[in-house]
Amino acid sequence: TGTLVESAADHAVIDVNGVGYLILASSRTLSAIGGTGSQVTLYTELQVREDSMTLFAFGSAGERDWFRLLTGVQGVGGKVALSILSTLDADELSQAVARQDKAMVARANGVGPKLAERIVRELKDKVGPVAIGPAGATPMSGSGAAADAISALGNLGFKPAEASAAVAAAEADLGAGATLDALVRLALRKASK
Repeated sequence: TGTLVESAADHAVIDVNGVGYLILASSRTLSAIGGTGSQVTLYTELQVREDSMTLFAFGSAGERDWFRLLTGVQGVGGKVALSILSTLDADELSQAVARQDKAMVARANGVGPKLAERIVRELKDKVGPVAIGPAGATPMSGSGAAADAISALGNLGFKPAEASAAVAAAEADLGAGATLDALVRLALRKASK
């Protein structure tokens, strides 16, 4: 948390008690932090290399978590991960990975088709619950009983995408106020079809 001193296309400088921190961030984060002189609070990730220490900053914990997942993929460094996060928000990235949509990931600068394919393939089982309902359906946020039902199906051996789709279908049939027990039972029936 500090005062925004400088902002550019790919970085900003935050003054924290008289010390200026140069941070690299996605264009999405940089456009949201406000103008020079404003108070900002950002989530950070420090990458230490043999020849440098780089501080990456994010507008939300979710964006930081995606950064960590992306940089865990071979061939994805911090700048490429920021490029992806500048192009796709967390929901779009979740959908792309769950649907194995490498073309969507390849829209980011510096991401070719082979790297995009590696990203969606390696992150498929690492990504949390995302509903892949019928075409055009909104992804489920995974809150309340639905999130617990997805977790229960995951504990039974279902992949996150399968569990999310089954719970989303069950929730569509039962309504948003469905109990955990009812959701799990119907989701199991839907998943077995």
